[in-house]
Amino acid sequence: MPTSGSLELLALPDLPMVQAGDDLAALILAALDRAGRRLADRDVLVVAQKIVSKAEGRTVDLATVTPSARAIALGAETGKDPRIVELILADATQVVRSRPNLIIVRHRLGFVMANGGLDQSNVAPADGTHRVLLLPEDPDASAERLRVRLSARHGARIGVIISDSFGRAWRRGTAGIAIGAAGLPSLIDLRGQPDLFGRILEVSIIGYADEIAAAASLLQGQAAEASPVVLVRGLSWSAPDSPAAILVRPPAEDLFQ
Repeated sequence: MPTSGSLELLALPDLPMVQAGDDLAALILAALDRAGRRLADRDVLVVAQKIVSKAEGRTVDLATVTPSARAIALGAETGKDPRIVELILADATQVVRSRPNLIIVRHRLGFVMANGGLDQSNVAPADGTHRVLLLPEDPDASAERLRVRLSARHGARIGVIISDSFGRAWRRGTAGIAIGAAGLPSLIDLRGQPDLFGRILEVSIIGYADEIAAAASLLQGQAAEASPVVLVRGLSWSAPDSPAAILVRPPAEDLFQ
Protein backbone atom coordinates (compact mmCIF):
# COMPACT_ATOMS: atom_id res chain seq x y z
CA MET A 1 0.00 0.00 0.00
CA PRO A 2 1.72 3.20 -1.14
CA THR A 3 1.85 6.00 1.43
CA SER A 4 1.95 8.83 -1.09
CA GLY A 5 -0.61 7.59 -3.60
CA SER A 6 2.10 6.68 -6.09
CA LEU A 7 4.71 4.05 -6.80
CA GLU A 8 8.03 4.29 -8.61
CA LEU A 9 9.27 1.30 -10.60
CA LEU A 10 12.74 1.35 -12.12
CA ALA A 11 14.26 -1.42 -14.23
CA LEU A 12 17.95 -1.50 -13.31
CA PRO A 13 20.00 -0.88 -16.44
CA ASP A 14 22.84 -2.77 -18.06
CA LEU A 15 22.88 -6.01 -16.08
CA PRO A 16 25.21 -8.45 -17.85
CA MET A 17 24.12 -11.89 -18.96
CA VAL A 18 24.20 -13.97 -15.78
CA GLN A 19 26.25 -17.17 -15.75
CA ALA A 20 26.45 -20.08 -13.32
CA GLY A 21 28.40 -19.13 -10.23
CA ASP A 22 28.00 -15.37 -10.70
CA ASP A 23 27.63 -13.26 -7.55
CA LEU A 24 24.11 -12.02 -8.26
CA ALA A 25 24.02 -9.64 -5.29
CA ALA A 26 27.23 -8.00 -6.51
CA LEU A 27 25.78 -7.61 -10.01
CA ILE A 28 22.65 -5.97 -8.61
CA LEU A 29 24.68 -3.65 -6.37
CA ALA A 30 26.77 -2.59 -9.37
CA ALA A 31 23.59 -1.91 -11.37
CA LEU A 32 22.25 0.24 -8.52
CA ASP A 33 25.50 2.20 -8.52
CA ARG A 34 25.26 2.75 -12.28
CA ALA A 35 21.69 3.99 -11.87
CA GLY A 36 22.77 6.35 -9.09
CA ARG A 37 20.37 4.70 -6.66
CA ARG A 38 20.81 3.93 -2.99
CA LEU A 39 18.35 1.53 -1.37
CA ALA A 40 16.01 2.94 1.28
CA ASP A 41 13.77 1.34 3.89
CA ARG A 42 10.75 -0.42 2.33
CA ASP A 43 12.26 -0.54 -1.13
CA VAL A 44 11.54 -3.85 -2.84
CA LEU A 45 13.74 -5.45 -5.48
CA VAL A 46 11.93 -7.84 -7.81
CA VAL A 47 14.38 -10.28 -9.38
CA ALA A 48 13.43 -12.54 -12.27
CA GLN A 49 13.65 -16.25 -11.49
CA LYS A 50 15.66 -16.86 -14.63
CA ILE A 51 18.77 -15.00 -13.47
CA VAL A 52 18.52 -16.52 -9.98
CA SER A 53 18.42 -20.00 -11.46
CA LYS A 54 21.30 -19.21 -13.79
CA ALA A 55 23.49 -17.86 -10.98
CA GLU A 56 22.69 -20.91 -8.87
CA GLY A 57 23.69 -23.25 -11.69
CA ARG A 58 20.23 -24.72 -12.15
CA THR A 59 20.84 -25.60 -15.81
CA VAL A 60 20.70 -29.11 -17.19
CA ASP A 61 22.31 -30.36 -20.40
CA LEU A 62 19.63 -32.46 -22.12
CA ALA A 63 22.32 -34.79 -23.45
CA THR A 64 22.83 -36.01 -19.87
CA VAL A 65 19.15 -36.93 -19.32
CA THR A 66 17.92 -40.50 -19.77
CA PRO A 67 14.12 -40.60 -19.93
CA SER A 68 12.16 -43.18 -17.98
CA ALA A 69 9.42 -45.34 -19.51
CA ARG A 70 6.84 -43.01 -17.96
CA ALA A 71 8.51 -39.95 -19.49
CA ILE A 72 8.68 -41.65 -22.90
CA ALA A 73 4.97 -42.52 -22.75
CA LEU A 74 3.91 -39.04 -21.62
CA GLY A 75 6.20 -37.50 -24.21
CA ALA A 76 4.47 -39.51 -26.93
CA GLU A 77 1.05 -38.37 -25.67
CA THR A 78 2.00 -34.70 -25.54
CA GLY A 79 4.49 -34.46 -28.39
CA LYS A 80 7.20 -33.25 -26.01
CA ASP A 81 10.82 -34.34 -25.89
CA PRO A 82 10.86 -37.24 -23.38
CA ARG A 83 14.04 -35.82 -21.83
CA ILE A 84 12.15 -32.61 -21.06
CA VAL A 85 9.31 -34.70 -19.68
CA GLU A 86 11.75 -36.58 -17.45
CA LEU A 87 12.95 -33.30 -15.94
CA ILE A 88 9.36 -32.14 -15.44
CA LEU A 89 8.45 -35.36 -13.65
CA ALA A 90 11.60 -35.31 -11.51
CA ASP A 91 10.45 -32.13 -9.74
CA ALA A 92 6.73 -32.94 -9.75
CA THR A 93 4.56 -34.56 -7.10
CA GLN A 94 1.52 -34.89 -9.38
CA VAL A 95 0.60 -34.64 -13.05
CA VAL A 96 -2.57 -32.58 -12.93
CA ARG A 97 -3.47 -32.36 -16.65
CA SER A 98 -1.83 -32.91 -20.01
CA ARG A 99 -2.59 -32.23 -23.65
CA PRO A 100 -0.45 -31.81 -26.78
CA ASN A 101 2.59 -29.67 -25.97
CA LEU A 102 1.50 -29.01 -22.38
CA ILE A 103 1.89 -30.79 -19.04
CA ILE A 104 0.42 -29.23 -15.89
CA VAL A 105 2.04 -30.53 -12.71
CA ARG A 106 2.14 -29.82 -9.03
CA HIS A 107 5.76 -28.92 -8.44
CA ARG A 108 7.60 -30.15 -5.35
CA LEU A 109 7.47 -26.52 -4.11
CA GLY A 110 3.67 -26.67 -4.28
CA PHE A 111 3.16 -24.59 -7.42
CA VAL A 112 0.63 -25.87 -9.96
CA MET A 113 2.30 -24.84 -13.17
CA ALA A 114 2.84 -25.52 -16.85
CA ASN A 115 5.74 -27.80 -17.76
CA GLY A 116 7.11 -27.85 -14.23
CA GLY A 117 8.59 -24.37 -14.56
CA LEU A 118 11.24 -25.60 -17.02
CA ASP A 119 12.52 -22.74 -19.14
CA GLN A 120 14.24 -22.88 -22.52
CA SER A 121 13.91 -19.22 -23.52
CA ASN A 122 16.91 -16.92 -23.17
CA VAL A 123 19.13 -19.84 -22.10
CA ALA A 124 21.95 -19.04 -24.51
CA PRO A 125 23.32 -22.14 -26.32
CA ALA A 126 26.64 -20.45 -27.12
CA ASP A 127 28.42 -23.79 -27.38
CA GLY A 128 25.59 -25.57 -29.18
CA THR A 129 24.54 -27.46 -26.04
CA HIS A 130 20.78 -27.77 -25.53
CA ARG A 131 20.18 -26.64 -21.96
CA VAL A 132 17.06 -26.10 -19.90
CA LEU A 133 16.67 -24.07 -16.74
CA LEU A 134 15.07 -25.36 -13.54
CA LEU A 135 13.50 -23.31 -10.77
CA PRO A 136 15.74 -22.37 -7.83
CA GLU A 137 16.06 -25.13 -5.27
CA ASP A 138 14.48 -22.91 -2.58
CA PRO A 139 13.27 -19.53 -3.92
CA ASP A 140 12.47 -18.12 -0.47
CA ALA A 141 16.02 -18.91 0.68
CA SER A 142 17.38 -17.32 -2.51
CA ALA A 143 15.40 -14.16 -1.77
CA GLU A 144 16.66 -14.08 1.81
CA ARG A 145 20.29 -14.43 0.75
CA LEU A 146 19.92 -11.51 -1.64
CA ARG A 147 18.09 -9.43 0.98
CA VAL A 148 20.87 -9.91 3.53
CA ARG A 149 23.62 -8.90 1.09
CA LEU A 150 21.79 -5.92 -0.37
CA SER A 151 20.57 -4.64 3.00
CA ALA A 152 24.05 -4.87 4.51
CA ARG A 153 25.60 -2.81 1.72
CA HIS A 154 23.02 -0.01 1.84
CA GLY A 155 21.95 -0.19 5.49
CA ALA A 156 18.28 -0.37 4.54
CA ARG A 157 15.43 -2.66 5.53
CA ILE A 158 14.31 -3.87 2.13
CA GLY A 159 12.24 -6.64 0.60
CA VAL A 160 13.26 -9.02 -2.18
CA ILE A 161 10.91 -10.95 -4.44
CA ILE A 162 11.88 -13.73 -6.86
CA SER A 163 9.33 -13.49 -9.67
CA ASP A 164 8.18 -15.80 -12.43
CA SER A 165 5.46 -15.74 -15.10
CA PHE A 166 2.51 -18.04 -14.48
CA GLY A 167 -0.63 -18.89 -16.37
CA ARG A 168 -3.89 -19.04 -14.42
CA ALA A 169 -6.52 -21.75 -14.71
CA TRP A 170 -9.40 -19.32 -15.06
CA ARG A 171 -7.72 -16.53 -17.07
CA ARG A 172 -5.87 -16.32 -20.39
CA GLY A 173 -2.32 -15.01 -20.49
CA THR A 174 0.51 -15.05 -18.01
CA ALA A 175 1.20 -12.65 -15.16
CA GLY A 176 4.14 -12.13 -12.84
CA ILE A 177 3.91 -13.81 -9.46
CA ALA A 178 6.21 -14.24 -6.46
CA ILE A 179 7.81 -17.66 -6.08
CA GLY A 180 10.23 -16.42 -3.43
CA ALA A 181 10.11 -13.51 -0.98
CA ALA A 182 11.97 -12.10 2.01
CA GLY A 183 11.68 -8.94 4.09
CA LEU A 184 8.00 -8.25 3.37
CA PRO A 185 4.60 -9.87 3.88
CA SER A 186 3.67 -12.15 0.99
CA LEU A 187 0.08 -12.22 2.25
CA ILE A 188 -1.81 -9.44 4.04
CA ASP A 189 -4.94 -10.64 5.86
CA LEU A 190 -7.56 -7.91 6.10
CA ARG A 191 -10.26 -10.10 7.63
CA GLY A 192 -11.81 -8.48 10.67
CA GLN A 193 -11.02 -4.94 9.51
CA PRO A 194 -13.80 -2.51 8.52
CA ASP A 195 -14.37 -1.40 4.95
CA LEU A 196 -15.15 2.18 3.91
CA PHE A 197 -18.66 1.90 5.34
CA GLY A 198 -17.79 0.03 8.51
CA ARG A 199 -18.69 -3.45 7.27
CA ILE A 200 -16.30 -6.04 8.67
CA LEU A 201 -14.28 -7.79 5.98
CA GLU A 202 -14.70 -11.56 6.03
CA VAL A 203 -12.69 -12.97 3.12
CA SER A 204 -10.21 -10.29 2.02
CA ILE A 205 -6.66 -11.62 1.91
CA ILE A 206 -4.24 -9.78 -0.39
CA GLY A 207 -1.56 -11.62 -2.33
CA TYR A 208 0.77 -8.71 -1.65
CA ALA A 209 3.98 -10.18 -3.06
CA ASP A 210 2.14 -11.35 -6.18
CA GLU A 211 0.75 -7.86 -6.79
CA ILE A 212 4.23 -6.35 -6.54
CA ALA A 213 5.65 -9.03 -8.85
CA ALA A 214 2.91 -8.39 -11.42
CA ALA A 215 3.64 -4.65 -11.43
CA ALA A 216 7.37 -5.28 -11.91
CA SER A 217 6.66 -7.77 -14.69
CA LEU A 218 5.45 -4.90 -16.89
CA LEU A 219 9.06 -3.69 -16.99
CA GLN A 220 10.79 -7.06 -16.84
CA GLY A 221 8.92 -8.38 -19.87
CA GLN A 222 9.02 -11.97 -21.06
CA ALA A 223 10.99 -11.86 -24.30
CA ALA A 224 14.04 -9.73 -25.20
CA GLU A 225 13.62 -6.83 -22.76
CA ALA A 226 16.72 -7.76 -20.70
CA SER A 227 15.37 -6.04 -17.58
CA PRO A 228 15.40 -8.80 -14.95
CA VAL A 229 15.68 -6.61 -11.83
CA VAL A 230 13.14 -3.92 -10.93
CA LEU A 231 13.31 -1.52 -7.98
CA VAL A 232 9.89 -0.72 -6.49
CA ARG A 233 9.71 2.34 -4.25
CA GLY A 234 6.78 3.89 -2.36
CA LEU A 235 5.34 0.83 -0.63
CA SER A 236 4.45 0.63 3.04
CA TRP A 237 3.14 -2.24 5.13
CA SER A 238 2.55 -3.16 8.75
CA ALA A 239 1.90 -6.90 8.44
CA PRO A 240 4.69 -9.29 9.52
CA ASP A 241 7.12 -10.72 7.00
CA SER A 242 6.12 -14.01 5.42
CA PRO A 243 7.70 -16.16 2.68
CA ALA A 244 6.19 -16.73 -0.74
CA ALA A 245 5.55 -20.35 0.21
CA ILE A 246 2.54 -19.10 2.19
CA LEU A 247 0.92 -18.07 -1.10
CA VAL A 248 0.59 -21.68 -2.26
CA ARG A 249 -2.95 -22.92 -1.78
CA PRO A 250 -2.98 -26.29 -0.01
CA PRO A 251 -4.35 -29.15 -2.16
CA ALA A 252 -7.29 -29.58 0.24
CA GLU A 253 -8.44 -26.04 -0.67
CA ASP A 254 -7.97 -26.47 -4.43
CA LEU A 255 -11.44 -26.41 -6.02
CA PHE A 256 -10.12 -26.60 -9.60
CA GLN A 257 -8.99 -30.23 -9.57
